[in-house]
Amino acid sequence: MKAAISIICYKHKVLANGESPLMVRIAKDGKRTMKSLGISVNPQHWDFSKNQPRTNCPNRNQIKQIILKTEMEYQSKVLDKELKKEEFTASSLINEQKDSIKAKTVEEFYLSLIEDLKQKGRIGNSYAYLNSYNTLRNFNKGKKLNYTFSHIDVSFCKKFEDWMRSKGNKDTTLSYQFRTLRATYNKAIEAKIVAREKNPFIEYKLSHFNTKTIKRALSKNDILKIINADCTNQSRLRQLTHDLFSFSYLCGGISFVDIANLTHHNIVEDRLIYQRQKTHGNINLLLSKEASTIIAKYSTYQQEAEYLFPILHCKRHITPMQKSNRVHKICHQVNTELRAFAKELGITAEVTTYVARHSFATILKKSGVNIGIISQALGHQDIKTTQIYLSKFDNEQVDDAMKNLL
Repeated sequence: MKAAISIICYKHKVLANGESPLMVRIAKDGKRTMKSLGISVNPQHWDFSKNQPRTNCPNRNQIKQIILKTEMEYQSKVLDKELKKEEFTASSLINEQKDSIKAKTVEEFYLSLIEDLKQKGRIGNSYAYLNSYNTLRNFNKGKKLNYTFSHIDVSFCKKFEDWMRSKGNKDTTLSYQFRTLRATYNKAIEAKIVAREKNPFIEYKLSHFNTKTIKRALSKNDILKIINADCTNQSRLRQLTHDLFSFSYLCGGISFVDIANLTHHNIVEDRLIYQRQKTHGNINLLLSKEASTIIAKYSTYQQEAEYLFPILHCKRHITPMQKSNRVHKICHQVNTELRAFAKELGITAEVTTYVARHSFATILKKSGVNIGIISQALGHQDIKTTQIYLSKFDNEQVDDAMKNLL
């Protein structure tokens, strides 16, 4: 008996949104098996006699596209079985498809990707994809992304770019959003959800975005203003802010998240040895006396919490999500305090914890240190990344060079 493949609206089941799921139904040898497509419609918008969405159905074209693709995939599978004269049942055909069809719509794929990253403890990455998903939802007027990845073509990208610009977003934000969208599309290609030749980023290049940012490094004089400031009689937050900024600068521009995760195990024979949270690269630096003094200030906390600095606590911040939320919260507080601190010291530049990292690299460069050494200290896997940090030469350096012409 031939296998019959159809897409139905399973009206006997009503979801929380008041809609009913669309199911692929396979009938063979008197037995039927169904599987959800991961999308739903209001039964009022479904023509049960023709098994297709009515003309007034929202996202009708996208739904029809998903239906057509699903029918073709299963029909192709059946034809392949028949040509090879392989035995199969309705149930085996459904189960066999589960591995190859992981997601049908952009909505489903994004949500499954975000959840997968959370389960793996990659909270930072999950937030990046969640941000991308939410931005696309806003672009879609708050509606679910119930369309396939082939819907995201060059025309879609141009409209998405125009929409973001109309919201006042700069090129750096646009570049970030499109890089995340491109990464998601590539993952969908790897999962065989969309054909590689459909990739719009073959033609739609992200290089047209101007991502050059204002240099964030402070002068050595401004850095010393912060480090040498006496915060003894200041608030706990001001003291912590001063210590964390100074420690970051003194220890190779170590990032805030890496500082937060340091424990006594990272101190070995007066050396700071740790693995970067972002790139997992290994860092091994000699601890200066000044850096060691900062660590020693928090010895009481270290015995209780197991971490070097009062950011994370071993008994209160256990899961990756708890740790990520805590680091984000304290980083925000420290950055707010840093801005006030810098203003009091007469520093006009924008100062954040990240500025310590850029300043470390720039000041070493001006001191004549080899860029390869700076790159290793920063934990960069590619010197090109370090070159982005260091940006172009300062105007005064160019001016001095021009004096040598005559």
